[in-house]
Amino acid sequence: MLMENFAPIMFGGLVLVMLIGFPVAFSLSALGMASGLFAIQMGWFPAVFMENLPINIFGILSNDLLLAIPFFTFMGAILEKCGLAEDMLDSMGQLFGTVKGGLGYSVIIVGFILGAITGTVAGQVIAMALISLPVMIRYGYNMRYATGVLAASGTITQLVPPSLVLIVMADQLGRSVGDMYRGAWGPSILQVLIFAGYTFFLGVFRPNDIPGIPKTARTLTGPKLWAKCLRGIIPSAILIFAVLGSMGGLPGIDTAIATPTEAGAMGVVGALILAAIHKRLTVGLIWEAMVGTMRLTAMVVFILIGARVFSMVFQGVDGAKWVEHLLTGLPGGQVGFLIVVNVFIFFLAFFLDFFEIAFIILPMLGPVAAKLGIDLVWFGVLLCVNMQTSFMHPPFGFALFYLRGIADTLYKEKRIEKPVKSSDIYLGAIPWVLMQLILVAVVIFVPQTVTVFLPKEEKIDTDKIQIDVPVSDLQNAPGNSNGENPFGDAPAAEAPEATASQPEAEKK
Repeated sequence: MLMENFAPIMFGGLVLVMLIGFPVAFSLSALGMASGLFAIQMGWFPAVFMENLPINIFGILSNDLLLAIPFFTFMGAILEKCGLAEDMLDSMGQLFGTVKGGLGYSVIIVGFILGAITGTVAGQVIAMALISLPVMIRYGYNMRYATGVLAASGTITQLVPPSLVLIVMADQLGRSVGDMYRGAWGPSILQVLIFAGYTFFLGVFRPNDIPGIPKTARTLTGPKLWAKCLRGIIPSAILIFAVLGSMGGLPGIDTAIATPTEAGAMGVVGALILAAIHKRLTVGLIWEAMVGTMRLTAMVVFILIGARVFSMVFQGVDGAKWVEHLLTGLPGGQVGFLIVVNVFIFFLAFFLDFFEIAFIILPMLGPVAAKLGIDLVWFGVLLCVNMQTSFMHPPFGFALFYLRGIADTLYKEKRIEKPVKSSDIYLGAIPWVLMQLILVAVVIFVPQTVTVFLPKEEKIDTDKIQIDVPVSDLQNAPGNSNGENPFGDAPAAEAPEATASQPEAEKK
């Protein structure tokens, strides 16, 4: 067997072990180690090559950027349990509920705001479904629309900063987290507008699917209602500005005064303060948040280690060159590459979550994208937009699983009169997945949706660089003690371009 044939075999083995369903971190480690031993036996690289593995793993564990993940996870876990979502959904629902699709608008807006301060899908979908689904059903909302908008609004959090996916993308692509956050604001706002536009369309052409609630259903009106809305929005806005602004992650802020890790630590303090304001800060809440953070962080680290074992051996057998030759030869240049990659990621997301895709697949794609001249911030945000769909894919989307569980709980507690069918959940997700794919296409063909908020790079034309060095300085240079013209007997006018910018009087 030739070494160049082993890389595609390893990649095929990667797909196979991921489909088996065994934990990906351990499957990758086993596949990488077995492939490494086989490569040593075949003489493709020496045994000392595998000695780099402990150094690589230590490099992962000492990566300061990844320390931001447990901070932002802990912040999100605190916020999703402190009552902020309940207050915002109640106030927004009363504010917009009387218009056609008003409850849908409130879920979309609150999903966007919560995404910007929590960064977790599970808690967001669960919190919004517990509060909004019974209200939507009570006032006659179409079941498929209700389940779809709740699941889709929860997945916005994967795109809205401070998304954990964007932190991982920045680390894997070697780009600033602040740049990745600024680049994500355009698509995330556009995603909200697309969702709201679909709701408006239904309100015009199928108003019975999303009726307005009667004004008599309001418990608050006038200044009291606005005060409750602002009580949820203003602290959230302050927290967003403090966390994202300090690390240069907001549009118009190009200077970072804190690292992502420091910003995450500030976010945790802000989350604890908000929980105390809502009188929910208890030892039990903190302990539950710490346990959830520990589990997610441990999962990320083990996936990273498994991916590093696999990728090191994969590169040792020239797998990177195989992937590069495979993808750079696609027709259509950059656009062809982006379309193929996004189709591949879309179908891969049926079986893998975003962490696994980011740690396993992205290191293979990033160098190819850079060689094709693709801006890596744009590329990372584009893949993040695509990976939103991994939470919405029937039948394996996690957001749909969360929604299925909450619907059953609500029915058992008799908060809804009839059970929610799985077919309504899965079919209701399809229009929202299509809208997310529309956003993928928009970001591919209109890259300004990402780059508009990024700082403009100053391009220097090296052909126009001119260095002015006076002749007197050259004559007095070290090693020219005689003070002679270093260019020999040539007159000053014929000297090299170093004297080209001297005044005309000196040249004459």
